[in-house]
Amino acid sequence: MKLSINLSLFILTLFMIDNKSLSLTDYEIKEICKKEKKSLTCMKKLQKKRMDIKQGDIIEIPVIPYKR
Repeated sequence: MKLSINLSLFILTLFMIDNKSLSLTDYEIKEICKKEKKSLTCMKKLQKKRMDIKQGDIIEIPVIPYKR
């Protein structure tokens, strides 16, 4: 009984996560790149990363350390 409940919750979670898109919209990309010096290059890079995410490829995300 417990196994069937866990399995059904796991499958339900997979379907809920699958429907959401975590990629940026064109408007968000323009707003982010508006602040950059080379905005066209920035837009191309972000659009390429968005396509890679949609295709299921792995992308690198830089981590900026927090400074107090």
